[in-house]
Amino acid sequence: MTAAPHGRSDTDGDLELLGSGRLTVLGRLTGASNTTLYCEVAGAGRVAACVYKPVAGERPLWDFPDGTLAGREVAAHAVSQALGWDLVPPTVYRDDAPHGPGMVQLWIDVDTAVDPVELARDTADPRLRRMAVFDAVINNSDRKIGHLLPTPDGRLYGCDHGVSFSAEYKLRTVLWQWAGQPLPGEAVERLAALRESLADPGSPLSRTLARHLTDTERYATRRRVEVLCEHRVHPYPPEDWPALPWPPI
Repeated sequence: MTAAPHGRSDTDGDLELLGSGRLTVLGRLTGASNTTLYCEVAGAGRVAACVYKPVAGERPLWDFPDGTLAGREVAAHAVSQALGWDLVPPTVYRDDAPHGPGMVQLWIDVDTAVDPVELARDTADPRLRRMAVFDAVINNSDRKIGHLLPTPDGRLYGCDHGVSFSAEYKLRTVLWQWAGQPLPGEAVERLAALRESLADPGSPLSRTLARHLTDTERYATRRRVEVLCEHRVHPYPPEDWPALPWPPI
C-alpha cells in the first residue's frame, strides 16, 4: 500500500479515498477548540493521513446553528474548487465515521522553513491574495495565521473554515493588507465564473451548498460574489465586528 504525498492534491482520487476508505483514529489534536482527530484513511492500495472532525464534538456557538460546522468546511472546499484555486485540502462529509457523522479532510504537511508570521504579512504573494479573496467569498470569521498551510512544493492551503458562510458580514482575518485595493484581473475572472455557478441551481457547487447551508446563507454568498464582481475591490474590515481573530496565530 502506497502513501499519498500530503503536500499536493490529486483531488478526485483524494476525495474518493477520504469518502470510502477505512478510517482509523490515531490521536487527537488537543489544541483545537472542537474535537479534531488525527487519522489514517486507507483503501484501493493507498493510505493517507487526514483530519476528522465529528459533529458530536462541535462546541455550541451563539452565532452559528449547532451541528453545522463540518458541513461548512465541505462547502468551503466546494467554493475553492469552483474558483479553480485549490486552496482547501480535499474535504468530504462522512456519515459512517467512527464517532459519528463529520468532516474528513486530507492532512497537509507544511513547509517548516516558512515563517508563518512573515507569510501572513506578505503583500506580493499571489497565493495569499487569492486566499484573501476566497475568505471574502465565504465570509470567513476566523482566518488565523496558523490556518495558512504552505507546502514544500510551493502550494498554499487554508484550513478550519467551520465558522464561515454566515448571512451577516463577519469577515475576520489577518489578511487585510489589500483592503480597498482593486482585485487582480485573475480574481475578477474567477469570481465572474463563480457567480454563474452559484446562479445555476443544478451546478455541482450549488448542489453541495444546498446540502450544507441554509437558503439565507446561500443567498448571502451569491450577493457577496455579486458585490465583489460589481465593485472589483478587496473588502474593508467590518465596522461592528472585530476585524482580527483572537488570538491571531
